[in-house]
Amino acid sequence: MLIKIVLSILSVYVFLYLFWQRLKEDYARNQIFTTSFYLLFGMALGYMLARSFAHAWWFWLSLAGSILGIVIGILRFKLRVFETFEAGLLGGLVFLGTVYLYDWVIYIKLSSAVGFVIILALFVLFLILDKHYKRFTWYKSGKVGFTGLSITGIFFLIRTLVALKYPNVLFFAGSYDSLISGTLAFISFLILFNLSRKTA
Repeated sequence: MLIKIVLSILSVYVFLYLFWQRLKEDYARNQIFTTSFYLLFGMALGYMLARSFAHAWWFWLSLAGSILGIVIGILRFKLRVFETFEAGLLGGLVFLGTVYLYDWVIYIKLSSAVGFVIILALFVLFLILDKHYKRFTWYKSGKVGFTGLSITGIFFLIRTLVALKYPNVLFFAGSYDSLISGTLAFISFLILFNLSRKTA
């Protein structure tokens, strides 16, 4: 229990720092941290609902709560969608990586170890793409959003493939998981394609 509490507190602090770091140049501190609070509150609410009524759906309900929270922040403070989305995504990877890390350390589960490595790799890939995506000649628009949409698409594509092959793996909601994940992967790549065609 102590390890879980420590990891939870640490992940919240890292999330808040990353969220602020990504948005600090364009928005006031109160706008950033209020939006991050909405996101965290939505995530916690979704998780608690899942724990009470549908434990297998904790990921999706937590994600839905997070999205609702960040949308409220965007609408209230008129934040730019893709910039805020990417800030939330980077912090979200920290939370998900912490979940896998805890399950790996405490229960010695190989699936959680693999999940942690994948999330870590996506985090590193996020940083690399974010630094270099404007140099890609085929991404003509150069608009913000490339990194977030790419990582989101890759994440849900991986989740789709794993859910199809191993539907009973921990943290998956059965056959529905592959359908939802596949749909979100397709939507992410479609938006990315359309964004790449727009002029800067």
